Amino acid sequence: MIAFNFEQLRHIGFKQLIAGQLGLLEPVADDARLMRITEVQREWLTVHDGVRELKARALAKLHGEYVLAVGDWVVVDNMAHGELWISQRLSPVNHISRRSYDGRRQAIASNIDTALLVMGLDHDFNVRRLERYIALTEASEVSALIVLTKCDIGHDIHQRVDELRRRIPARYPIVAVNALDAASVSALDPWLGYGQTLCLLGSSGAGKSTLTNTLSAAHQETGVIREGDSRGRHTTTFRSMHICATGACIIDAPGLRTLRPDGGEDSIAAAFDDIDSLAAQCQFRDCKHELEPGCAVRDNIDPDRLFNYRKLMRDIQRSQQTPLERIAERSRWKVIHKAASARNRDKRG
Repeated sequence: MIAFNFEQLRHIGFKQLIAGQLGLLEPVADDARLMRITEVQREWLTVHDGVRELKARALAKLHGEYVLAVGDWVVVDNMAHGELWISQRLSPVNHISRRSYDGRRQAIASNIDTALLVMGLDHDFNVRRLERYIALTEASEVSALIVLTKCDIGHDIHQRVDELRRRIPARYPIVAVNALDAASVSALDPWLGYGQTLCLLGSSGAGKSTLTNTLSAAHQETGVIREGDSRGRHTTTFRSMHICATGACIIDAPGLRTLRPDGGEDSIAAAFDDIDSLAAQCQFRDCKHELEPGCAVRDNIDPDRLFNYRKLMRDIQRSQQTPLERIAERSRWKVIHKAASARNRDKRG
């Protein structure tokens, strides 16, 4: 079994649950070390041994099995000429990923204690997008904390916070902060304990890098946002992990342009469990919550939340289709559209 210093690695998020997997490793070299990935940039990765960061590359066999992500625990071997190579990866406790439009899985981060869902109180405020982030964390089995930034310059702050509390299940805490003010972000202290790992998720311009800079000594580049719609540029172009003053590890990630949860219908149901529980009270077991009589969901759930739930369910169902099923569905809709066009022509004479 590989030798390691528990206290030294605990500084970068090592836990007993990870240590329990060391017995499952393949035989390792005498000088092999256990490290954590803190940055991914194409073929080069940055790894941390609890004392310092080093550059390493991954063996070819790892590229074929899975995509290495920030937060992964790996075995690093010393090769000739002082080069470091990652030879094995420990199975993560959890793993945040998303699906692209072509169905491919895209890794975001691994071994996360809490995901901070960052959203600005300016034009970045978008409840539907936040619900998608919640579905993403549910699919990854990661606890989520909603962090509203720019409370010093935001619009209708109290109304927006109240809107979220009415619409989002109460088990997701909501904290409003000014990411530039260290006193303000102290509200996040309960989640920033020693050895905890947090991952920031949010759109470009939401204030993720600014929040990271305030919580740590990262000094990451931050960019201006457009005044008209508060959209930001991708100033963060790769995922990286930083150590906070409290001893927590925080992973900053680029803003996500597209967001499809990497999970099944169960993960969507978990993010919208208020809808799921009310559905049991509907008059009909197969109620679609549309025009059916005796629907318990339609009258008790925000219509926009219900719309977003249906849309996410459709996205998940499409992502699980085989290529042949997608072709068959497109053909079916072509027939439907042609029939509708024919009826319209008949009506017009």
